[in-house]
Amino acid sequence: MSEETKKDTCEQQEEVQEEVKEEQTEKETKPEKKKKEKKDKKDIKIKELEEALEKEKESRLRLMAEYDNYRKRTSAEKLSIYNDATAKAIEEILPMADSITLALQNMQDAPEEFKKGIELVGNQLKASLDKLKVEAFCEVGDDFDPNIHNAVAKIESEDFEENKISAVFQKGYKIGDKIIRHAMVQVANCD
Repeated sequence: MSEETKKDTCEQQEEVQEEVKEEQTEKETKPEKKKKEKKDKKDIKIKELEEALEKEKESRLRLMAEYDNYRKRTSAEKLSIYNDATAKAIEEILPMADSITLALQNMQDAPEEFKKGIELVGNQLKASLDKLKVEAFCEVGDDFDPNIHNAVAKIESEDFEENKISAVFQKGYKIGDKIIRHAMVQVANCD
């Protein structure tokens, strides 16, 4: 072989060796690059999943809060509907309650059996109203409150303090905070 051919061959061998080294270096770094890329992809995927989980948690909490508010609101509406319906029914029965109360107050000359009968009916009516949670209110001597009392008369009297109820013409009734009927009263010493 000639010198030039040897030189060319040597050069070619050196080039091949360099290429082999580069390939080996690339092969060595490729797995590292792949590992790094995989790790980066995993980190990105983990972040995405954590964000999605956080959004779902927040969405679930909001849904739970909305449901709780809905439950409370419907419960209050049901109670309100019940109270309104009860109030409407009781409003129709109140004239009978007033008649029984007047009969009980004016039974001085009535026979004993008649008195017992009226008292029995009055007690049954009171028990029924108690079951329905209907309360009668207003007594002589109570403070006058225009929100629950209807003043139909006034008097000046030394027997009562200012703005006290001196006479009850018709009892008031309420269920919870809802007024079924305002009490009809006479107020003492008011302006």
